[in-house]
Amino acid sequence: MLKSLKIENFRCFQSFEMQQLGRLNLIVGTNNSGKTSILEAIQLLIALPTNHAILSDITVDRSEYINENSDTHLAIRHLFYNHKIDEGFQISITGIDSSGKSEQTLLKGQKNRDDGSPELYVLHWDDVENRVQNTSLCLPISQDGIIVIDSQRKANWEKSFSRLPPKTRFVSSSSFSSEQMIELFERIVITPEEDLVIDALKIIEHRIKRIANVSSGKYRYEGAHSGFIVQLTDEPQRIPIGSMGDGMWRILGLALAIVNAKDGVLLVDEIDTGLHFTVMSDMWKMLWETAKRLNVQIFATTHSNDCWQSLADIANAENPSEDGITIHRVEKGKTHSIVFTEDEIAIAAEEGIEVR
Repeated sequence: MLKSLKIENFRCFQSFEMQQLGRLNLIVGTNNSGKTSILEAIQLLIALPTNHAILSDITVDRSEYINENSDTHLAIRHLFYNHKIDEGFQISITGIDSSGKSEQTLLKGQKNRDDGSPELYVLHWDDVENRVQNTSLCLPISQDGIIVIDSQRKANWEKSFSRLPPKTRFVSSSSFSSEQMIELFERIVITPEEDLVIDALKIIEHRIKRIANVSSGKYRYEGAHSGFIVQLTDEPQRIPIGSMGDGMWRILGLALAIVNAKDGVLLVDEIDTGLHFTVMSDMWKMLWETAKRLNVQIFATTHSNDCWQSLADIANAENPSEDGITIHRVEKGKTHSIVFTEDEIAIAAEEGIEVR
């Protein structure tokens, strides 16, 4: 579990640190302060060594790409501070875990020794102090910081990732697609984790008895929120999950993400999206209890006052611990986050102190 994080020359951060990280960490701050960038940095640190396609995922999610024929042109320069890759300029993301061991991911722009063309080197160190290198990758880039991902490289990335056990799950503000939801559900069907998902859905609708995916055939409903049907305790008909609102889809995505992130990390952007304030305390309780049970560390962002105050209900009920709950406020131009521990979160909520 990460206890501290240091980011250098990534996105809007020239140098930035987060200390006192807990098992559940809520990141708050104004628009364009770098909250989502922190989640991306954690992705690069933890997932990039085994999943090079994370580079593509991050840039595509930000619309920092151009499709040309069957190739994808990733504007990788936007990952770098000030949106440019200079000779010898590098992104550094370093994390220290609870045992004191540090790991580091580097993205470094260099010139090819033979012909002088620019290249991007991606390096990962499992043990920074003893310089134990885990993996490296070299990608050709253009003078203006573009990486071309052809169909063969894309297929190789997707193939290699499909064989690897999941370690991080990233839930964007728009949640998962139907296809992603079905894939995550199929990983846990007829397991104890399926029961956890059903319990999570009861946060929105207590009458839910069962959930199933219907991904083919004439009874498959179409649309953005399709692929699943639910059964209620007092209703004989099968109900498409799309009939139950955006909040149900959001809770389903959060539940599937956390049970598929066992022994890893869950990252959630704008966690309160689609949720009414009356269910947020139950949402936090579900995530907190599942995180402890499955050994998951959570990082989430929000703009919502209701969201952080509902987290205070959970923080107030917990005995303070090093593996507990924190809120981190990110401010533009500041090199460190402002940390609120469990006790401070509870006091801030009780006294009406603004932490955002």
